[in-house]
Amino acid sequence: MLKTRACSAALASGLALLLGSTALVTPTLAFAQQEQGGRVQRILVQGNERIEQSTVVSYLPVQVGDQVTPERIDLALKALFRTDLFSDVKIDFQNGDLIITVDENPIINRVIFEGNKGLKEDKLRDEVSVRPRGIFTRAKAQGDVQRIVELYRRSGRISATVEPQIIELPQKRVDLIFKIDEGPKSGILSVNFLGNKAFSDNDLRDVVVTEESRWYKFFSSNANYDPDRLEYDKEQLRKHYRNRGYYDFRVSSAVAELSPDKNGFVVTYTVDEGPKYDFGKVEVETELQKLNKDVLASLLPIRTGQTYQDEAIEQATDSLTFAAGAAGFAFVDVRPRYTPNREARTVDVTFQVREGPRVYVDRIDIVGNTQTLDYVIRREMSVVEGDAYNRALVDRSKRQIRGLGYFKNVDITEIPGSAPDRTALQVRVEEQPTGELSFSAGYSSVDQLVLDLGISQRNFRGRGQDVRARVSVGSLRQQLDFSFTEPRFMGRDVAAGIDVYGYRYDYSDYLAYENTTVGTTLRANFPLSLNARGSLRYTLRQDEIDISDLNCDPNNPVLSLTLCDQRGRFITSLVGYGVRFDRRNDYLNPTRGFYVDFAQDFAGLGGDVNFIRTEAEGGWYHGFTRDFILSLVASAGYVEGWGGDTVRINDRFYKGGNTFRGFETAGIGPRDLSFTRADALGGKAYAIGTVELTVPTFLPEQYGIKASLFSDVGTLGLLDKEDKQCPAPGTTDCPLGTRDPAVKDDLSLRASAGLSVHWRSPMGPIRFDFSRVLAKEDYDKTETFRFSTSTRF
Repeated sequence: MLKTRACSAALASGLALLLGSTALVTPTLAFAQQEQGGRVQRILVQGNERIEQSTVVSYLPVQVGDQVTPERIDLALKALFRTDLFSDVKIDFQNGDLIITVDENPIINRVIFEGNKGLKEDKLRDEVSVRPRGIFTRAKAQGDVQRIVELYRRSGRISATVEPQIIELPQKRVDLIFKIDEGPKSGILSVNFLGNKAFSDNDLRDVVVTEESRWYKFFSSNANYDPDRLEYDKEQLRKHYRNRGYYDFRVSSAVAELSPDKNGFVVTYTVDEGPKYDFGKVEVETELQKLNKDVLASLLPIRTGQTYQDEAIEQATDSLTFAAGAAGFAFVDVRPRYTPNREARTVDVTFQVREGPRVYVDRIDIVGNTQTLDYVIRREMSVVEGDAYNRALVDRSKRQIRGLGYFKNVDITEIPGSAPDRTALQVRVEEQPTGELSFSAGYSSVDQLVLDLGISQRNFRGRGQDVRARVSVGSLRQQLDFSFTEPRFMGRDVAAGIDVYGYRYDYSDYLAYENTTVGTTLRANFPLSLNARGSLRYTLRQDEIDISDLNCDPNNPVLSLTLCDQRGRFITSLVGYGVRFDRRNDYLNPTRGFYVDFAQDFAGLGGDVNFIRTEAEGGWYHGFTRDFILSLVASAGYVEGWGGDTVRINDRFYKGGNTFRGFETAGIGPRDLSFTRADALGGKAYAIGTVELTVPTFLPEQYGIKASLFSDVGTLGLLDKEDKQCPAPGTTDCPLGTRDPAVKDDLSLRASAGLSVHWRSPMGPIRFDFSRVLAKEDYDKTETFRFSTSTRF
């Protein structure tokens, strides 16, 4: 708020200057000369206060010695007015003197906003073009008035008015004041639909962005009237219907009527649904001899008889474009031709694949990378300067750059090149923090008391290198590890790294033993194809399983003797490989696509342990809307000893906790019921499937809270025969060499369902799981609530 006002005369003068001054509305363009021509002998400048005479003269197209003509004087006037430095200019030519009389535009001292409550001052300052110490002109002020009114209109205040005022100050300075009357906020009383039969009003209200105003929607920014939003809603309705078979659908009108009491709008959409169509004949035509139309047709995700969908047409067009690009045709133009048959209610689609105009990438500009070096971004580009432009490869480049995890936003736009057949690509990125120095203390139902000190940098020195060091101490886990990854080892597309680690797990409350491991891993990751990557690794580690002798007395055992047989120190030498095929649309937050993982490890190249372990995992994602994303994930694994070895207890699979919600850590699978503890024994095989649906929380995105409904189903079991036999010396109830009835090992199905809440808290990502077990065995250990560090957010 402005605390001090100049005198009323000064304010009135300022208002006249801004709103009614002839000098600002119709500048004086005067040329008075007493001589009809002649040469300029001197140039004199009058009326200037801040601007030097030499500066004014520098703008003139007339210099000393030039012949004076009306045309030159006209050019001089226009040149001076174009500078925006002057509100009025007058030029006289008398006795060889060219006299320039100017009235300078004032300098803006301050820009003040009054009356703004609904919009913050920072947002208004970002919108206007005038700035302190800038030149004031009436045109700029009026332009900013329109910008502010438009900003209020978009926020639902269509009756907002803005009155500009100026207060004159000494030395040709002014304070510019925007007096704002925001007016009432124009809410939405109701959203109605006419002509809809296939979908109810409630269904369509979920499609459009405009929302009805309700007292509890105080966080929503869409519960107010915005004409631009109505146009967007019409497009959303069109997409909704056309992706469900309604080829003839159109929005006849979208009308917003102000209620009689002027407290809100009633929005009515009139739609013409038309009949529902299926796909008829789907064909591919091509003029390119090296492309087989039958092969292209087999790549189409459309079949005759399917419900018509615009999205399917877009996917088919992308598939054909990408296939042609992969075959070496970078310049293709794929256009679908539609032939509706309204009697049969089918739409025949013919995809015409033609050679498009040849366009090459002239240059690639990287913008916004304040930390990351240019070459780190460029090496993720699937196109380079001089290549033929290929949209599929540009889209892939965007996914790869975003998949680095260094940037909050990534956008690739085309800008004109140096010639009509050239285009430039501008890669605009917005950096986000990639380093972390943390010290934390907390409690979780998994690790109980936890003290954590870590330092990590995923983009070390802006070169894309990943360096991590961590010390973690908890009631369950004590861990020390260091890792380094070079994403482009020796300049090639090979990510190489090393891990050095040591950890100790106290499973006494779950598995009745403690495990201490020290080891190192060498690893490499490399591409196999556009969507597939392979990996190789070698691990050398020492495992020590410690169980108290008091718990393993053969005459009076407290623990399962099967566990006691696993005591000791062993060295594992392991080599492994993996293959990953990834067709997701986003590697960090996928909404479409799938991935498949396969990994196998061979232990026994030296060391004391021999086994072969195989694991596979796959996931599929489908986003119905931005808030509703369905994911299906399945995983399975099997480990088997060789060379006469059985699978040791620390090499088996354990599931539960974060890997199978609703059950405690190691809560499912084989168990020894000989004692009250009911020790978990782990299993050689497992299979788990997860169905998860992300749902809206109706909270602002900046809160960082997401929620999902889930259901986990699976099994774990299959011990070696030796681990299920009665241990020596045997008893009456369990003779030596027979199966121990206290060891439960089956592959029965377990299932759970519930709600997961993910919170990106200031202390780090946290996950809350609320679960209900649907199927279990009597000896399984369950839980209904768990909070822990989230592995994926």
